[in-house]
Amino acid sequence: MIPEKLRNRLSMPAMVAPLFLVSGPDLVVESCKAGFVGSFPTLNQRTPEGLEQWLVEIRNRLSNAHAPFGAQFGIHRTNPRQAPDLALAIKYEVPIVITTLGITREITDAIHAYGGLVFHDATTVKHAVKAIDANVDGVIAVSQGAGGHAGTINPFAFLTELRPVVGDRILILAGAISNGRSAAGAIAAGADMVSLGTCFVPTIESMAPVEQKQMVVDSTADDIIYTDEISGIGASFLAQTLKKFRKTNEPKKGFDVAEEINPKLWRDYWSAGQGVGGSSEIIPARALCERIIEDYAVGLTRAEFGAGWRASAPNDRS
Repeated sequence: MIPEKLRNRLSMPAMVAPLFLVSGPDLVVESCKAGFVGSFPTLNQRTPEGLEQWLVEIRNRLSNAHAPFGAQFGIHRTNPRQAPDLALAIKYEVPIVITTLGITREITDAIHAYGGLVFHDATTVKHAVKAIDANVDGVIAVSQGAGGHAGTINPFAFLTELRPVVGDRILILAGAISNGRSAAGAIAAGADMVSLGTCFVPTIESMAPVEQKQMVVDSTADDIIYTDEISGIGASFLAQTLKKFRKTNEPKKGFDVAEEINPKLWRDYWSAGQGVGGSSEIIPARALCERIIEDYAVGLTRAEFGAGWRASAPNDRS
């Protein structure tokens, strides 16, 4: 269930996912001005000082008339930026804190103290339950087909299991959602919101290099490979970049957030989800949001049409 204070600021129940080395102030601001929750990983700024500059800039460019923004934090013992980045989130009262890898009650209490919301990435029901125990406001169901670090559970199967577990908290579906019709389908299936990522890589405001943007436009779901060889956790990548840059077939040993801070890792191995085929051109983020909103209305109309069919038992069809 989306709280009224958030619902009233959205043009549709959607957020733009925090994309590593792709999401920056321009993409966040344009998304929020279009009525989507815009977000970014804190590690996209290479230092806490740089992160502070981004938070100041984003706040100065947005108002309460726009959708709120979010920042993603890696909660993990190997993350040297965890404490300073969270301190900045509290200082600047980041409206939505997105946690990934881990979550504690101390973190949610600190964010709730200033009125912020906490959403947690979950790839399994077990992860979702831990997040709920930590009193998060919402769970992002990162399902099969998502870009970056992704789960392996089919989106509809994941929603079916998570909906009763999440209860009246916000349930956000992430994974291969690249247009408004898919968003409408996710809402009909039980999600409260959707998270769109890959389709925002080839936007004008994206920080991705133009070659990466064009590769997303030119690719299809067949070009996506799911592997744990790059960062130690299963993630989705464009096969073209793995062929170009892979130097060894040795699997990576373990996961280390400190290594994630190294821009070379995800700079060379470009990530995308299975919804990659939904991108056909490089366009402004605002224009993409407007297209998704229009397509969402089409999806809702189709759902209403489907609702007009009367379900009947086999004996009623004789």
